[in-house]
Amino acid sequence: MATISNSLTLKHWSGSSLHRSFRLSSSSLFSSLRRNYVVAADFSNDNREFVIVGGGNAAGYAARTFVEHGMADGRLCIVSKEPYAPYERPALTKGYLFPLDKKPARLPGFHTCVGSGGERQTPEWYKEKGIEMLYEDPVTGIDIQRQTLATNSGKLLKYGTLIIATGCTASRLPEKVGGNLPGVHYIRDVADADSLILSLEKAQKVVVVGGGYIGMEVAAACVGWKLDTTIIFPENHLLQRLFTPSLAQRYEALYQENGVKILKGASIQNLAAGSNGHLAAIKLQDGSTIQADTAIIGIGAKPTVSPFERVGLNNNVGGIHVDGLFRTSVPGIFAIGDVAAFPLKLYNRMARVEHVDHARRSAQHCVKALLSAQTSTYDYLPYFYSRVFEYEGSPRKVWWQFFGDNVGETIEIGNFDPKIATFWIDSGKLKGILVESGSSEEFQLLPQLARSQPMVDKSKLQKASSVEDALEIARTSIRI
Repeated sequence: MATISNSLTLKHWSGSSLHRSFRLSSSSLFSSLRRNYVVAADFSNDNREFVIVGGGNAAGYAARTFVEHGMADGRLCIVSKEPYAPYERPALTKGYLFPLDKKPARLPGFHTCVGSGGERQTPEWYKEKGIEMLYEDPVTGIDIQRQTLATNSGKLLKYGTLIIATGCTASRLPEKVGGNLPGVHYIRDVADADSLILSLEKAQKVVVVGGGYIGMEVAAACVGWKLDTTIIFPENHLLQRLFTPSLAQRYEALYQENGVKILKGASIQNLAAGSNGHLAAIKLQDGSTIQADTAIIGIGAKPTVSPFERVGLNNNVGGIHVDGLFRTSVPGIFAIGDVAAFPLKLYNRMARVEHVDHARRSAQHCVKALLSAQTSTYDYLPYFYSRVFEYEGSPRKVWWQFFGDNVGETIEIGNFDPKIATFWIDSGKLKGILVESGSSEEFQLLPQLARSQPMVDKSKLQKASSVEDALEIARTSIRI
């Protein structure tokens, strides 16, 4: 794709345009053309061949892939709403919230791409690689015909190829029920985490709303602060979209052993303020009240599609609809990471995955397809993990990994002290597997099992005496 020059010359227009132009006087020439073309000097970005909108994991890994192909220097611009270079967002709830005396994570320690063992891409790294970074200026509009972007500050940006990597925003409770009260927090970026830490330093009673990834990780961090902590959620058990009831019961017991109170099947009526206007209590639909001076809301996320709705959305899974090379319906525009609704080839369905592993892999696949002869479609194996209670002095650090699809019946092996495994089996095939506290070798086996989907002998698996034996039975099934 042609790089757009900083200067305006006649060669940028087609011959027919030139033919019409020569009929005009020199003064009317430029006034006429200016109505149809934006003078290059008006653009606020110097690097215009490739533009990435978004400053999260996907943007950082895409930048690295551009560099690896020698196509970043003077060609790539990244536009971010944050004041920081792309960073490993999972660190915010897994390490950033640790108490100050327990070695919490801080920038620049977790800039992309250290999460996958790569080079730390600090702001200086982007400068050295010739990548233009525009900070704290979210994109507010797009002109597809003119291939331009408008930003909140009024900048006009030009792009040849556009990659949308805007990720998600936290789902919020409505203002009318107290969702914006002082003391109520959402966590999606460093600013959110910094604000929450200031509250935790003074907090006495904390309520975490939501029993998913964010809720579990934040509650575990609060234990490190030795705070009176309660998790409330409307579902029947923790992480209901993945955990089985039996598996969830093990984790719930662990949290309760650490002093966390768990309130299941609870729906919020409103968050109430005290006389000072600060959060004081959470009122539930059943009429009960929980005292709290700090609340963290972790009730999900929404793909950040604005202002790119015209590019084409997916009504089933949300987000921007793309194909197996992350191309949208508009030539020259791509979408990656959390915001992309893509074909999940392994299971023959459309999906949108909110996870760092997909953010990394989708970015790399998209850019490789864009810059090279790679034509293979994205073949993603769903992968989720969490780490909790990892702070210094914790009596037990917890880390589980899941690969595959959680469909079919389940077989659970192990006693959770210290290890447990859950196998999902559908029509005799192993479809998904989760292991808690596995060894590195065991974790490396999981994606092999989930992708190959071997036929397994359920009776043999059920009789396994340990997680190690069960994994060996499953591993042997691959070769049969």
